Amino acid sequence: MLHIDGNGRRLTLAGRFTIYHVAELLAYLRGLELAPMLEIDLSGVTDFDSAGVQLLLALQREQQQHGRALRLLQHSAAVLDVFTLYELSAHFGDPVLLPAGGGA
Repeated sequence: MLHIDGNGRRLTLAGRFTIYHVAELLAYLRGLELAPMLEIDLSGVTDFDSAGVQLLLALQREQQQHGRALRLLQHSAAVLDVFTLYELSAHFGDPVLLPAGGGA
């Protein structure tokens, strides 16, 4: 599931972002006029794999090519697990907050 606020500034992702879902999502996002600062709320992502990582990397690259910024917010446990596996927590430059209880 995908929700974009009215001004294209905040994108909320929910559900599965795996190899079976991201190609369609990326094609859809590339057709949108996004704001100079795009925020992506990842709190609702329940399943995330390397294809989800590739989606975020492609969005980051596209934003940078157009002089725009990308900010990731509220990483879900599924996203944190994959970011930890691939050592990407610092790559996007966003603060990563651990859920209550101390771990993902």
